[in-house]
Formats: sequence, C-alpha cells, structure tokens
Amino acid sequence: MHITLKVWRQTGPDATGRFETYEAPDISPEMSFLEMLDLVNERLIEAGREPIEFDSDCREGICGTCGLMINGQAHGPQRATATCQLHMREFSDGEHITVEPWRAAAFPIVKDLVVNRAALDRIVEAGGFITARVGSAPDANLIPVPKESADAAMDAAACIGCGACVAACPNSAAQLFTAAKVQHLNLLPQGQAQRWSRTQEMVETMELFFGSCTNYGECHEACPKEISLDFIAMMNRDYVKAMLTNRQRDGQKKVG
Repeated sequence: MHITLKVWRQTGPDATGRFETYEAPDISPEMSFLEMLDLVNERLIEAGREPIEFDSDCREGICGTCGLMINGQAHGPQRATATCQLHMREFSDGEHITVEPWRAAAFPIVKDLVVNRAALDRIVEAGGFITARVGSAPDANLIPVPKESADAAMDAAACIGCGACVAACPNSAAQLFTAAKVQHLNLLPQGQAQRWSRTQEMVETMELFFGSCTNYGECHEACPKEISLDFIAMMNRDYVKAMLTNRQRDGQKKVG
C-alpha cells in the first residue's frame, strides 16, 4: 500500500501548529496504525528529520494512551477499536489520511499528536476510590454482589480513559468518562460508603474542566469500549440524590 499522511505538527503548547504531508510507501495492510507511524518515523530519522510524536503504551486497547483523530474520527473508522488496534487494511491503497491530536480545551497539546489529559486524572482523584480496612485479603465471597450489579459495574469499568468521548463531543464534555468512573464503584456494595460524596465531588471536578452534555451521543459512538449512555443517566440521578443527601448531612453536622 502507498499512503499519503497529512499530520499535525506542533513543537510545543504555545507554538503555532501546521499540517505536514508525508508519503508512506510499502505499507503492509496487516500493520496496525501505530506500526505504520513507527515505520514513517524510522524513515524520518534515517533522513535526519524530526520524528512524529504520538502516545502509545500497551498497544492492546487497554491503556488508553493511543488516542488520535484519524480523518476526523476519534480512533479512526473502525467501530469499538482503539487506535493501536486499528489496522491499515481498513484503508485503501493510495488513500490520503489526516491525523490530528484530540481537539479540546481541557487537553492542551504537548507536542504534535500528544496531548495532556491530566484533567481526566483530576476527576478520578476527586473520588474514584473506596475506603476499605487494610489487612489480610478478605474471603472472595464475603460480600455478596448481585450478578446484575457486577455485570453493570464491569461494563462501566471497561472505560480505558482515552478521552475519545471528549474529543468527539461538540461540547468537549466528559460525562461518559466521569459516569463510567463514578458508576463502576457506585454499583457495588464496596462503593456505598462514599457514594454520595464521590458523585458530587467527581461531577463538580469535571465541570471545572469540561463542557456540558447535551445528549449528542457522539461520545458513545467514538468510545472504543462502547460505554453505554445509560451510565450518564445513572450518574445524573445519583448527582441529584447526592446534592440532597449531602445537604442534609451537612445540616445535621451544623446542628450537632
């Protein structure tokens, strides 16, 4: 295959970016998209030119670091597939491919295709944990969990935190990411002790960095793990309850 790449190049957060065009001949259809970029970079280095910066780690669709906008689509044209698992056979010989970083105010560009997604970490830090007594490991069946709750929690926990939902959303909203991180704990017995504080703190931290959800649904379409929009509805319900519960609790503390 012979591919023509139009790649966004930017030397730093405050630099002016631009598209540069690269010819990529002799590309195997069995290569992943990132393997193709590796080959392009090898050729650039051999020619004494600056390689293209992009994020990657596990290359198994688990870590979430490989996010790219490919021809205007988060992670590219194949549904439910992270960039690292996208193969060149999804493209045609002679095709022109535009490659960009995530475009969102909350994701400032570090260099080329690399963005800073620390805003997602701030949301998890606000409440993406449970409090548990330390010591020896508890018996596996000590806390009974209904199968329906376990299945739903596992579906939410499938979120890899790549940020495709934000990049695809016209509002740069992070509701799908936040809902997945909130609900995979809220659905389990182990997460009940901090359910209401967790929900309020994570949602309000999200609102500091990201836009508001207006139900476009692009987040679900772009998500490589197909996280359901139902989790957003569940989070919104829990947020309303959290506001009431936390207000009553705080009022009781003041009276006491």
